[in-house]
Amino acid sequence: MMKPIYFISDAHLGSWATTHRRTQERRLVRFLDEIKGKAGAVFMLGDMFDFWYEWRRVVPKGFTRFLGKMAELTDSGVEVHYFIGNHDIWAYQYLERECGVIIHREPFNTELYGKEFFIAHGDGLGDPEKGFKFIRAIFHSKACQWMFSNLLHPDTAMRFGLTWARHSRLKRDGGEEPPYMGEDKEYLVGFTKDYLLSHPNVDFFIYGHRHIELDLPLNPATRMLIIGDWIKLFTFVVWDGKQLTMDNYIEGETKP
Repeated sequence: MMKPIYFISDAHLGSWATTHRRTQERRLVRFLDEIKGKAGAVFMLGDMFDFWYEWRRVVPKGFTRFLGKMAELTDSGVEVHYFIGNHDIWAYQYLERECGVIIHREPFNTELYGKEFFIAHGDGLGDPEKGFKFIRAIFHSKACQWMFSNLLHPDTAMRFGLTWARHSRLKRDGGEEPPYMGEDKEYLVGFTKDYLLSHPNVDFFIYGHRHIELDLPLNPATRMLIIGDWIKLFTFVVWDGKQLTMDNYIEGETKP
C-alpha cells in the first residue's frame, strides 16, 4: 500500500512579527503527530524557522516541540526532507545528525509513485530583483558566514537575524505577501514554464516561499503548486499516488 506523502512550508517559527508563536508551533506539531503513523515521507520546503543559524556547538534555543517531533518522525522510519529557504540557509549538520532529516540545498527532482516532481523552496528561481539577488549572494557567501560565526556573539547574531527577518516581513504592505499577481508577473510561474520546455517529463512542480495558495495547470499533464504557509493559511499538500491535493489544517476538523 502506498503511504501518502505530505508537503508543508514556511512556518517561520520564532518570528518576532508573529504574536501567536507558541500556539503556531503547537498546531504544527499536532499536525505532524496526526500524520506520523500514515506518512510515507514529509517534505518541508524551507523557512520553517524565521531565522536558523548553527554554530559549531551552539544552535538557537526554543522550537523543542518541533525539533522533537521531527526526530520522532525519522526515528519511526518516516523520511523527512528539509529544504533550506532564505531564512534558514545556515542549517549545517545539527538538523541532520540530531533530528535525522535529509537536507536539500538545491531544487530536487525525484520520482514519487510513478510521477516526476520538481521540488524547491522557490527563492532565487526567476526572481529578477537585483537587491534580492545581492542579499542572497551575501547570505550564501562562505566568507560572510565565517565572519558572522566568528566575529559576533551568538546572542548578538540571533538578535540581528530575528530583527532582519521581522523588518523583512513588516516592510511589506500590512506585513503580508502580495496576492497572486498573474502568470505574467509571478516569477516562479515564469521560471517553471521555461524549465518545463527543456524538462517536459515533470508532472508536478511544488514550491513554498510566496505564502500564497496556487494550483496552476500548465498543460493537461503538468501542474504547479505554491503551498501557502503555516502562519495564517496552515496549508498542506498530499500525494497518495493517484491524486495531488491541497488543504488547510483546522484542528478538530481536518483529517490529514
